[in-house]
Amino acid sequence: MPDSKVAVLKTGPKTVLKDYAKLMHLADYQKTISKKYETILKLNLSWSLYYPACSTEPWQLEGVVKTLKDDGYKKITPVENKTVVTDPWKGVKQNKWAPVFKKYGLKFTALPDVEWITCKPKGDMLVLDEIFDPVTIPKMFCGKNIIHLPTVKTHGHSTTTGAMKNAFGGLLKEVRHHCHAHIHEVLVDLLTIQKEIHTGVFAVMDGTVCGDGAGPRTMEPRIKNYILASDDQVAIDAIAAKMMGFDPMKIKYIKMAHDRGLGMGDPDQIEVLGEDVSKVNFHFTVKKSPVIAGDQLFRKGPLSFVEPLLFHTWFFNLCIMGSAVYHDYYWYNVAGRRKIAEFMGTEWGKLFQRY
Repeated sequence: MPDSKVAVLKTGPKTVLKDYAKLMHLADYQKTISKKYETILKLNLSWSLYYPACSTEPWQLEGVVKTLKDDGYKKITPVENKTVVTDPWKGVKQNKWAPVFKKYGLKFTALPDVEWITCKPKGDMLVLDEIFDPVTIPKMFCGKNIIHLPTVKTHGHSTTTGAMKNAFGGLLKEVRHHCHAHIHEVLVDLLTIQKEIHTGVFAVMDGTVCGDGAGPRTMEPRIKNYILASDDQVAIDAIAAKMMGFDPMKIKYIKMAHDRGLGMGDPDQIEVLGEDVSKVNFHFTVKKSPVIAGDQLFRKGPLSFVEPLLFHTWFFNLCIMGSAVYHDYYWYNVAGRRKIAEFMGTEWGKLFQRY
């Protein structure tokens, strides 16, 4: 019997909160997340604006929080970070997280506002200590549980994004874009650190509406009605990747984490509880937005010789401006609003509006 287990359930807008409770119990989350310690909820904010499948969905957040509260957990702290192009407080409002925090009496913490300390991992680092010297992490993460709340979607840098990638936005400051050239190695390093600093690591992934194409933002929303949970960050990413239509062991960060013994990346050795997803294939494809394509061109492509000038001087402000103009003003208005309007006509869209 495989040691790594991933719980997967089908759900719908009318039953999603109950289904999240069922999912977490099926995955035996209380075995990993002890009530003795504070539990951090690491949200996923890929865009300050709302876009389906892009960031933690409000029903995903409420399903997890309600389950924790019903099971007697007292110390729950939702957190999120900023990037050079996202604002956590704007994200709280636009993604409808604020009503959930208010309903359950939770105080949101923006990670730029907390104390960061030097981290000296005991495990071997692949690249992180070369990119950042020293490596710093939020002090509040140490000695606490963490539950990651990613969504099922593709990513132009890492093929797929999920539980492991969600730590990228928690353990690194806003300048984490410097890691893009070595994103797979960095994700493995971050999982190594998580296993050292947290009392328990768990992930609850929303696949009610998934992202296909040029993720993590400019995607095609695909309603699939699945939710996943596991205490194995590699395994949940592997099963989600397989459901999307990829071979997990050909995705570099999953294979590397598997080979280093940080989790199970081979879906044949993972026990899936709940739904039989052995034949599920969303047939997703990875595309790259102009912003990600340009980032890769200048960081590790034929024009990488300009990387020090472009990303480490005031010229980078032009890159930030370009990303904001493309995403927030051009794509969101030209293509995004139409896709959002279509989504809002679905049952999931109507549920979002009720928040």
